[in-house]
Amino acid sequence: MMTEQAKKPKSGWLNILVDYGPLLVFLGVYKFYQPPENSTFGEIAAVIYGTIAFMIAAVAALAFSKWKFGHVSPMLLLSTALIVGFGGLTIWLQDEQFIQLKPTAIYLLFGMALIVGWLRGKALLQVLLEAAFEGLSEEGWLKLSRNWAIFFFFLAALNEVLRATLTFESWLWAKFWVFMPLSFLFTFSQIPMLLKHGLSLEDGEPEAEVPPPTS
Repeated sequence: MMTEQAKKPKSGWLNILVDYGPLLVFLGVYKFYQPPENSTFGEIAAVIYGTIAFMIAAVAALAFSKWKFGHVSPMLLLSTALIVGFGGLTIWLQDEQFIQLKPTAIYLLFGMALIVGWLRGKALLQVLLEAAFEGLSEEGWLKLSRNWAIFFFFLAALNEVLRATLTFESWLWAKFWVFMPLSFLFTFSQIPMLLKHGLSLEDGEPEAEVPPPTS
């Protein structure tokens, strides 16, 4: 009983805060250090300060997840590792393109992992998210993994389009006003399919997992 109660916050708003909190920190620090509108000097400084804060917040969120939930999902662990890796490149080379490329890289990695697993008859999404949908059949897990793989490929392509057409700040805000709503909409669009494959609603509405941010 205690185990079930401890796991509930993992798929609730507290988990969303763990996932998206570091991105809010990035935006706040970036806006604080952003130079005047007509000034080109200092733009990279704002990006670097924001990136440093983002890296620290991401590691802190990972540590909080371990302390609060007792474990860290493989998806969050990989996302944090890439935040630190690409963030380090951004700071070292003083080029914001690396922090913008990280979402594309992680979406492609997750998409390829899920689609290869699906082709081999293995539902890797269950491992990545450590989600336990009560009663969901193996076929349901496989279909969910396939659908998320396709969605990840779509997000990777979308990130590249937005990266090429938007300013850096507009691209940052797109993480909240485009990527996050799309992820939630896609997640809940899968519920009818999950119900057809045995998802149990004995404890009420299922609380769906969404991927952590990858900006």
